Amino acid sequence: MEAHGEGMPAHSHGRGAPAHEHAAGHEELGFLRKYVFSTDHKTIGIQYTVTGLMFLFFGFTLMMLMRWQLAYPGTAIPLIGGLLGDSRAPGGVMLPEFYNQLGAMHGTIMVFLGVVPIGVGGFGNFVLPLQIGAADMAFPRINMASYQFFVVGGLIMLVSFFLPGGAAQSGWTSYSPLADINAGQTAWGIGMIFIITSSLLGALNFLTTTIQLRAKGMSFWRFPFFVWAQFVTSILLLLAFPPLEAAAVMQLMDRLGGTSFFLPAGMVVSGQILPVAGGGNPLLWQHLFWFLAHPEVYVLILPAMGMVAEVIANNTRKPLWGYEAMVYSILFLGFMSFVVWAHHMFITGMGNAMATFFQTTTMIISIPSVVILASLFLSLWGGSIRFNSPMLFALAFLPMFGIGGLTGLPLGLASADIHLHDTYYVIAHFHYVVAPGTLFAFFAGLYYWFPKATGRKMNETLGKIHFWTSFVFMNGVFMPMFWVGLAGVSRRLYDGGASYAHAQHVLGLTVMSSWSAWMLGLSQLIFIYNFFVSMRRGEVADRNPWQATTVEWQAPSPPPHGNFDRPQVIYRGPYDYSPPGHTLDFAPQTQEA
Repeated sequence: MEAHGEGMPAHSHGRGAPAHEHAAGHEELGFLRKYVFSTDHKTIGIQYTVTGLMFLFFGFTLMMLMRWQLAYPGTAIPLIGGLLGDSRAPGGVMLPEFYNQLGAMHGTIMVFLGVVPIGVGGFGNFVLPLQIGAADMAFPRINMASYQFFVVGGLIMLVSFFLPGGAAQSGWTSYSPLADINAGQTAWGIGMIFIITSSLLGALNFLTTTIQLRAKGMSFWRFPFFVWAQFVTSILLLLAFPPLEAAAVMQLMDRLGGTSFFLPAGMVVSGQILPVAGGGNPLLWQHLFWFLAHPEVYVLILPAMGMVAEVIANNTRKPLWGYEAMVYSILFLGFMSFVVWAHHMFITGMGNAMATFFQTTTMIISIPSVVILASLFLSLWGGSIRFNSPMLFALAFLPMFGIGGLTGLPLGLASADIHLHDTYYVIAHFHYVVAPGTLFAFFAGLYYWFPKATGRKMNETLGKIHFWTSFVFMNGVFMPMFWVGLAGVSRRLYDGGASYAHAQHVLGLTVMSSWSAWMLGLSQLIFIYNFFVSMRRGEVADRNPWQATTVEWQAPSPPPHGNFDRPQVIYRGPYDYSPPGHTLDFAPQTQEA
């Protein structure tokens, strides 16, 4: 297919026929072909979203078990404690080894099987081709394979709980040499290889689709900000994930093949010298892992920023303030994310020169994030704000991400990080970015694009109840952790610090976090009910229920195979709200100037 920009012909569908011909008539597909082995980007996006939500709920359940152990150490888990078995919780009392499994798998599942698949695989697959006026992704079968690799990797992670020795228990970072000798890490490594391969296939597809399948007139500066966010995210995935895939292979070789990539010579395990060739370096794993995992932070947050930008522009009825500055910032942020990884490693013994370099780059990378956040705040000024469910979640994203970002600055300074490293302060900082930050943005996107995916709107009253309960209890979970961390309590203690004198005065905050977590879990039942009931009985939505300007709202709801009734032509920018001289307060991108 030939690339095109403004003034060049729109691309045809992957099979050679125009999109409207595919929409008008094609063979009826069976259930398996339509829903399980689909190559339609919309179905795959929904598959990613629903599967990712299921993994999120499972990972959240693991966290709720951990919170019982932290709040009431040595006490039998109520209701389900006896079902866990003597190898995990004899008499219902959780063993430290099982707590470590829960911690490692909670982090792995929430990041690699929840947030990334929903933000990129789910929303990216469903929305991006529609927003650029494409009929499908550039490589539909590769798109299907990407989802299948993701499911296989996720299932391997889940099955690991039932293998001899249990699941991985070396933290979600799987640091060597502990991960080289611990039980459960083999399944973790194999699962990660499948998950990373899934992301690489998806990233190639997104980049090709964004560049090659734009509708006529859809120049880069007419992209919605969500498209820019997915574009930069795909670059990060493509460049950052291969080092971790290589590291996972090397760790598997250490475990299964007798190599010693990460095992040093003369290491003593249980009083015995480990019989390996030696010469490996545990710090090599940290470098390879964090070279992925810091760009990974922006893989988590950039799609969320894109969703929030769409919802805020639509519900303020005015263009985004500083759109070009936001685009340049997101490009700069993507570049800088590759030169800050070692601020996770200040206590590994690096010299002052290297510590100074990574401190400096860490402070610099905060600038584009502040520009984007400030632009979103300024976009509210003078707007005729509609406080619907997606807007409430989008508005909550702004201060929650701001708290996460600001509390990260001390961790980017070596002198402060030495004291805060591996305390609950780090947990609070990171989760404010990923939990009330990213997940609130995802909820905004789910409520916003639900009518496009299903043809029905979610219940507004239930949506607002879901928002307020989630907002209160989410802060109840993570805000106390800042004080617990400042008290010096390590995040690795399976009793929450109950056995340490310096933690005694903050144990009540740990109990508060736990009760908030359980109430947060109950509040998500409102969303689950609203989600499934609205699919069948929700208010019927037309093509453009939010009166939005971007191209996806020109397709039927839900969009047919091929997406659009006719090829789309783009005449204006993405956020032409309240244009002067118009009777309506919005002008779609497909409306002639």
